[in-house]
Order: sequence, then C-alpha cells, then structure tokens
Amino acid sequence: MSAPAITPVFVRLKLSLLRNGLRQSGGRKAAYITSAVFALLFAALQLIGLIALRGHAHAESVVVLALAVLGLGWAVMPLFFPSGDETLDPTRLVMLPLRPRPLVGALLTASLVGIGPLFTLCLLVGSVVAVARGGAAFAVGAVAVVLALLVCVALARAVAVANVRLLTSRKGRDLAVLSGLVIAIGAQIVNFGAQRLGASGLGELDPAAEVLQWVPPASAIGAVHAVSEGSYGPAAAQLALTAGALVALLAFWSRHLTRLMTSPDGSTLPGAESAAKERSSTGLARLLPGGRTGTVMERSLRYVWRDPKTKAAWVTSLAIGLIVPVFNAWQGTGSVYFACFAAGMLGIQMYNQFGQDTSAFWMVAMTISSPRDAYVELRARAYALLLITLPYATLVTVLTTAMLGDWRRLPEALGLSFALLGAMLATGAWTSARFPYSIPQEGYKNVAPGQVGLAWISIFGGMMAAALLCAPVIALTIWLNVSADGDDWTWLLLPAGTVYGAVLTAAGLKLAAPRTARRLPEILAAVSKG
Repeated sequence: MSAPAITPVFVRLKLSLLRNGLRQSGGRKAAYITSAVFALLFAALQLIGLIALRGHAHAESVVVLALAVLGLGWAVMPLFFPSGDETLDPTRLVMLPLRPRPLVGALLTASLVGIGPLFTLCLLVGSVVAVARGGAAFAVGAVAVVLALLVCVALARAVAVANVRLLTSRKGRDLAVLSGLVIAIGAQIVNFGAQRLGASGLGELDPAAEVLQWVPPASAIGAVHAVSEGSYGPAAAQLALTAGALVALLAFWSRHLTRLMTSPDGSTLPGAESAAKERSSTGLARLLPGGRTGTVMERSLRYVWRDPKTKAAWVTSLAIGLIVPVFNAWQGTGSVYFACFAAGMLGIQMYNQFGQDTSAFWMVAMTISSPRDAYVELRARAYALLLITLPYATLVTVLTTAMLGDWRRLPEALGLSFALLGAMLATGAWTSARFPYSIPQEGYKNVAPGQVGLAWISIFGGMMAAALLCAPVIALTIWLNVSADGDDWTWLLLPAGTVYGAVLTAAGLKLAAPRTARRLPEILAAVSKG
C-alpha cells in the first residue's frame, strides 16, 4: 500500500496557518490586508511598467538586473525576517515520520502560496513580455517563469534550513533588528544608482546585465531574450543553468533537511567545556587596562557585540558614516570635510550611556559612591568608544581624501574630525547624566513611551552644543584657508584639533562625574522605565 501524498496536506496547513494567524487580532488582520494590498498594487504597477518597456533598446538589461535583485531578496529574506513564515522552521516537523525527499516537494509546493510568490510571478511575467519576440520566445518564457519562480522559492528554503539554528537563536533576533539597517543602506544605494541612471541613461546597466544574465534566476530571462535574438545555443545553456541551479538547491535543501531531522541539537547537549571557555578571560580582556577601567571597557564592548539594540545603533552609525562621504566623493560632488560625518555619527553613541544598560544599571550604580567612581566609569566608556571611533574616523577620512585626490586637506579634515569627536564625547557624558532615558529591549522602539522629549533634548541639544564647542577649530580652519599664507600652516590643524578634542573630552567627563554621582537614583528610575 503506497503512502498518502503529503503535498495537499502541507498546502492546507499553509492556508490554515495564514487563516489562523489573521484570527489572532484585528490589528494583525488589518496589517496583513494592508500590506497585501500595497504589495499587489506595487506588483501590478511593476507589471504595467515592464510591459510598457517592451521594445526598448535596454529592456533586457533592466529585467535581468531586476530579477538578480529579486533573487538576492529571496536569499536574504529568511535571515532578516525569520518569523515571517512559520513553515520556514522545519524543526517543528522532526518528530513526524516523514522522509526528506517527499517533504522537500511538499514544502516547495506550500511555499508557492503567499504574497511573495504572487509578487514574483507578476514580475516574471512582465519580464517575459518585455523581452520576448515571437512564438518560440513566449514558449521558452513559460518555462523560464516556472523555473525562475521555483529557483527563488527553493533558494529561500535552502537558506532557511541551512541557518535554522541561527534563526531561532539570539543571533537570529540580532539579524532581525539589523534588517532595518540593510533596508536603509539599500535605499541609499538605489537612490545613488537612480541618480547615475538619470544622468547617463539605461545604457549604464548593460555591462552588469551581460554578467548577471548567466546567474540564476536572471539567466532564465536571459534565455528568453536570446531566443528572441535567434541565439538558440546560449538560450539552451541559460535554461540549463537555471534548471541546474534548481536541482542543486533542492539537493542542498534535502541534504541539510536530513541532517537537521536526524542529528541532535547542540544547544541541548552538555556544554561544560564551552561554558568554562566563556567564563575565561578573552584575548580582548588581556589587552585592556587593569582595574575598573578595563572592566567597564570590556562590558561596553560586549554590549556592542551582543546587545541587539546597541549593535544595531553601532552598525547603523558605522555604515552611514561611511556611505555619506564616500558616495558623495564617488559622484565627484563631495568634500574632504564630509569625512567628519563618520566622527559625528559615532560620537552619538556617547549619548544616553546609562540608558543602554536598562534596568541592569542598578548593578553599576551600586559601584558608584563618589564623583571619582563616576568619573572612572564615564572615562572607561569613552575609552571603549574611542577604541573603535578613532581608527574608523581616520580610515574614512583617508579614504575620502584618496577618492577626491585632495591630500593637502587631509590634516585639517582629521583635525576637525577629532575636535568634533571630543566635543561629542564631552556633551554626551553630560547629557547622559542630565537627560537619561530608557531603551525598550523588545520591538523596534528606541525610546520608552513618555520619554521622547528627553531623547530629543539629549541628542539634538547635545549635538548643537558640540557644534558650538567646535567653533574655534572651525574658525581657525576658515581663517587659514582664506589667509594668503595660510596654506603653509594648515597642517597645524591636525595637532590643534586633536589636543582641543582631548581637552574637551576631559573637561566634559570632569563636569559630568559629580552630577552622575548625585543623580544616581533619578538616573536609575529613568533608564528602568521601559
């Protein structure tokens, strides 16, 4: 007696999960329906736009690049949105008597149910219409649509099953928090690309399309265009490449699914050795100063690496601090002074130092009994920030200067960056004691309800104060640049800015320490609110 087919069961299971998820609350149902309407509306507009592109000289380049980006989106979707589809976690099926091979087919079919596959289908159909000419091309296009859609879905599934332990762990939640950063950076890159295309035309896409038309799933549409041009040999090779990619992804998926469903989870096994290793001193700890300073520095650096909210803030600052000066230099419209953006973005991390501790700040507060203790605590946190910021700001400044070829202004740009960093460390230490606020650990909010005003005063008020504190160095820079003999002395701005920034940092820490020691109960109440 043959085993019953499990594919219809999994399709019904997927539909049931969608239906029951919408029944949980009216808000979730409204959010799902709204997102579905906008996604389908966007898909319809994309379809119309691709159809209107038919006959354009560079239509093939546009659709090939669009499908390459679409394939990349399917690959990273499980990493950044692991909770978006409950069926992406096959560990829920490990106790069922299912074989991996039929399970792969059932999961692949069930994965075709949803807004994402429908959006992809619309984009694929529009791409075929845009490049196909003749009956043979449309016939190949029908095959190409099916292959490309299956490649996209299989790619998402293969990535999910290969990283399922990660996606259900703390690091997986870190990735979800960082997804907003990836979207923000991607938007900047898309904006830059759109500006370049607006200035140079769609012909700029041709070189990239020549390469990507051999990369699945874009190779499927490349085959349709090749048939339209009468190049049947390359078309067959591109279709075979797409089919081969699908077979390889299914095999990869099946192999990892078998391993996942037959091997124990390492997180449930005894880990005395790893725990002992975790408790031992790290290499970083041995490089840091002794006493309280080194302990506080290590704790701050561990927050950067382990706490999702802190990590997201740091990575965002690092990325944007690099993108703004480098992209402007790349377009030929930038200035070496844009490199100060890196120091400014990282200097923001000094603000609300105690808020990132949340309710755990009470353990820090118990160790502060005098202004001297508060000073050492704040100084060590500033040192930890400088350990990353100084080399990073220097690297961004040198890179921006090299792209612009304006090496004469490198010393003054570095001097301004270091002065700005010192000013932000000073004002950040003071506002951390004067305007602390809580950072919720759950969700995407960075300020607890009722404390938005405190956050605005702390960050933007501190930034304005830092700009005013930098006024002497800015004035000196302007004077040397407009003076007749000033060019011979602009190199002095590097040591002057460095010393000025160090003096500001020391003064800010000295002023903030007594206030921190006096206001410990108020600070603890403010940062524990969320």
